[in-house]
Amino acid sequence: MTGTLAEPALRRVVGGLAESGVVTPCVLTLNIQVAALMTADWVARKLELPTGVAVDRVILPGHCRGDISLIAQKLGVPVETGPTDLHDLPELFGQKHSSGHDLGKYDIEIIAEINHAARLSMEQIIEIAEGYRADGADVIDIGCDPMPPGSGRVAWMGVREVVRQLRALEFRVSIDSFHHDEVAAATQAGAELVLSVNTSNATTAQVHGAQVVVVPDEPKTMRGLDETVAVLEARGIRYRIDPIIEPIGFGFAESLGRYLETRRKYPSAELMMGVGNLTEMTGVDSAGVNTLLAGFCQEVGVRSVLTTQVINWARSSVRELDLARRVMRYAVTRQTPPKRIDDQLVMLRDPKLRVVPDDELAQLAAGLTDRNLRIFAAGGKLHVMNKDFHLTGDDPFEIFDRLPSGTLDPSHAFYVGYEMAKAVTALTLGKNYTQDQSLRWGMLTRQESSAHERRKKGQ
Repeated sequence: MTGTLAEPALRRVVGGLAESGVVTPCVLTLNIQVAALMTADWVARKLELPTGVAVDRVILPGHCRGDISLIAQKLGVPVETGPTDLHDLPELFGQKHSSGHDLGKYDIEIIAEINHAARLSMEQIIEIAEGYRADGADVIDIGCDPMPPGSGRVAWMGVREVVRQLRALEFRVSIDSFHHDEVAAATQAGAELVLSVNTSNATTAQVHGAQVVVVPDEPKTMRGLDETVAVLEARGIRYRIDPIIEPIGFGFAESLGRYLETRRKYPSAELMMGVGNLTEMTGVDSAGVNTLLAGFCQEVGVRSVLTTQVINWARSSVRELDLARRVMRYAVTRQTPPKRIDDQLVMLRDPKLRVVPDDELAQLAAGLTDRNLRIFAAGGKLHVMNKDFHLTGDDPFEIFDRLPSGTLDPSHAFYVGYEMAKAVTALTLGKNYTQDQSLRWGMLTRQESSAHERRKKGQ
């Protein structure tokens, strides 16, 4: 069911559904131009099912407001609202890419590091930890200042109280330090994991029952790894191995091979990867890097990843890894490509770009009977139209200058400028634009109220 303006486009969309045998459609057009302005009580008064047609499902426009059960009671058949954009209607009869998959399971642990924790207040540390946990982190890593051999750095003994307070708030905690006093204080207070040990401290580390991460003395040669593992096994200390991933240009490809070799040499050992070495050191949005590394870890059996969120392009790494580990487990265990499982990691562009033909927009413009502005972004152009004009172009300032005098009052001008800015952004990045709706940014999408909703609330 639709209004008069959208009827031609809707018939084309459902015609494709009919050809594929998905549904036998019957389009009902009510006497209203804009379907989004329909209300449930108005539809209940106006809508009559066609005679001689066996209707088993009625789909209303997505913007239809009110109690649709009134319509169902009148018609005696199930009634539902469809998508807000009619071009998304085919997905209603299939399986939406971001649903229908069990993404509740994962087997990769996320360790989120609070860098230079000694420089932060307790309140700042707890705030960061709470944010990490909300985003999906399993363990909070307390990052201490690095201590080069012979540096003489004084231990930060405040780590004991930090760990104690985090444990009281039911956080799982790890300590990132080579300083034996810091490690001892943290593990005594309840830290469950120590990053890291090698031959320099394997015999002296006081870990008080905690597990440790084994790293090679020299990553490129893996020197010292086997010796450290042997020492830990002799002492009865639990461990996981991190062969160390290197930044691109500093041995990245070779370092991936070390994970494969370590898995072959230690088939049952727990492995860890510090993915922050790549996300922080590669000037690109981190989602793709995190997703790719999560897939590698899933295949190889690396069951924990350490990440940071220091540089701006990696500021949502924990959330990205939380979703990526779920998608990759689903894909790997079912031997299916990680595509069309969940689209929330597609953020810069949209998973699928709708194509709206020029003739459809021209037909829409020709049928308008009011002065309300409609804005579209299609075919590389902006379209602004009402009953009196249909302006097109790729420069919103130029279109604004072409608007007839008196078209906009100041508040309306602000609204139109805001919407055209969104439309240009959509054209620039390859995103879908729908007037009065927020642009889609995957898991980072910020929902916004439409102008109609704001007026209705008196804002």
